[in-house]
Amino acid sequence: MSDFIISIDGTPAGAQLAMFLALFSAVAHALFGALQKGRYDPWLTRGAIDIFYGAAALPVALIFFPLPDRQLLLILVGVLIIHTVYKLLMAMAYSRAAYTVVYPVVRGTSPFVTVIFAYMVFGEVFEPMQWAGVALLSGAILSLALVNLAREKIGRAALKNALIIAFIGGLTTAGYTTYDAWGIRLTADPLQFLVWFFVVDGLFVFPWIALVRWRRMADRPAPGPLLRKGAFGALVAVGSFGAVMLATRLDSVGEAAVLRETSTVFAALIGWFVLKEPVGPLRAGLMALIALGAVLVEFGG
Repeated sequence: MSDFIISIDGTPAGAQLAMFLALFSAVAHALFGALQKGRYDPWLTRGAIDIFYGAAALPVALIFFPLPDRQLLLILVGVLIIHTVYKLLMAMAYSRAAYTVVYPVVRGTSPFVTVIFAYMVFGEVFEPMQWAGVALLSGAILSLALVNLAREKIGRAALKNALIIAFIGGLTTAGYTTYDAWGIRLTADPLQFLVWFFVVDGLFVFPWIALVRWRRMADRPAPGPLLRKGAFGALVAVGSFGAVMLATRLDSVGEAAVLRETSTVFAALIGWFVLKEPVGPLRAGLMALIALGAVLVEFGG
């Protein structure tokens, strides 16, 4: 598998596969976000997800891949830091405001910043049509947040804090997308990077934060259903994060990041068909603009 990925890196076949991987990641990430919207505390949900994908990745890493060398180990330390910051921000934001407000703010902020980071780190240059697509996509996603914001009934101060945290979360998303792309490109075997990524990201911080939080709760949720949700969420997370990182290895980081943000459209569709949430003509129109922006980015270069 690694040899195949390396063989098509930088080729038209690699670019096509990267597009499909980014879109698959978008669908998986929308489902991943919806899982964190449920009745459980978002800190607990994230901890349950992390422990499962970290525990599943550990034997694979030990049996099929060598231990990280000094270079990869240093990269993984950076992975742990930036992803922990991101997860802390998301848990804080989800604890203060609705998922339908927080999620679009994060996803609307990150593509524009990621394209800038990709230019600074990898020298990627977007054409004017692609920049128009980024502006259209980000603007439509943030407008979707404004539409959902009108339904919020929490206090102004709490809402302001949630939006600030979500905005910083969007900047952090751009940071980890660029950093992960740098790490997977620097590692000779992309699958080695991915497997050790899930080990480090899954086992070392958030499960222990969640455990401490669960123990301090006066009314603790039963661990069985929470862990089952975590197991399913781990499968979704591996698909989402693994696919987008492979996409950034095979083709443009900026294009992969923008395509992944169509997750907002898929999240709305999940809410419509699965959670029975109303969409309405305004939200449907914004979803169409998000999709159009993604098309301009992918084919406007």
